[in-house]
Amino acid sequence: MSKHATIGYRDELLPDQSVHRTFDDGSYEWRRQLPDGRVEWQDSRGLAGVDELLGNRLIKRTLANGKVIYGRDQGYGRTAWVSGTSRMVTINQTAFGGQVGAALLAAGAGFMLGPIMWPPEHLTPEEEEQMRQALHNQTLSDGGGGGLEFGFGGPYHSTSSGADRSSAQDEDAWAEAEGDGDGDFG
Repeated sequence: MSKHATIGYRDELLPDQSVHRTFDDGSYEWRRQLPDGRVEWQDSRGLAGVDELLGNRLIKRTLANGKVIYGRDQGYGRTAWVSGTSRMVTINQTAFGGQVGAALLAAGAGFMLGPIMWPPEHLTPEEEEQMRQALHNQTLSDGGGGGLEFGFGGPYHSTSSGADRSSAQDEDAWAEAEGDGDGDFG
């Protein structure tokens, strides 16, 4: 079992259909879904970027500085993120699945959630495009509804990214991954 940081968050749907996301560490971000389905965000520390569902439960987070970080939806409101040697799991405390997952963890039954499947640290553009095509084909075969709620960001989704700034070591690792030095993942 690998050591990883965790952070919870709650989403509030705003009248303009954007989302205000508040993390347990006091940071926050504003999110809005773009017409193409990607989610644009900016946070309380001045970072910004775009999240894109690639398929196979993978999320591509592209920061404004060009840095790319991948996440993988775990179900039960959890998303695993990897950047270098740092690993983090974000937990959606707004969604029912996240509440169930949190209850299982609190009851000592976290094993029922299954092992964390970490995302890759890197994908080639060809691999990303293959995943987009597979997701597109799956959506078409599902009649356009998709049937899957991967939740990488918008008001209709159940999981996303965040950062646990509980230790200086974790903060330094995420700052290094972002390349801007402020220690905020999303």
